[in-house]
Amino acid sequence: MLVVGKQGSGSWVLGLLLAGALAGCSSTAKLATYPSVYGQKPAANAQLTDEEAVSMQTRLTALAAAHQSGSISEAEYQRRLKELQSLAEQHGADTLKQIAN
Repeated sequence: MLVVGKQGSGSWVLGLLLAGALAGCSSTAKLATYPSVYGQKPAANAQLTDEEAVSMQTRLTALAAAHQSGSISEAEYQRRLKELQSLAEQHGADTLKQIAN
């Protein structure tokens, strides 16, 4: 809304200060100081690769198949299963410790 009329010197000075402040702003002036939110960012820790995921899936499938066929003993199956479950439980905590250091 445009108000026409006599303005006091205080509002005129305020307008000049505001115009000066806005003139000093530019979209690229502080680009170097702010992080970019575009593009691929590196992970905080090494991520599981596709090859590693396929390898783990193959190991788990082979373990299940060996258990079903009876080619490994129940004790060996439980030992390997416990090893994998321990890895799953501790991996998150171990990863957080690595990140914190």
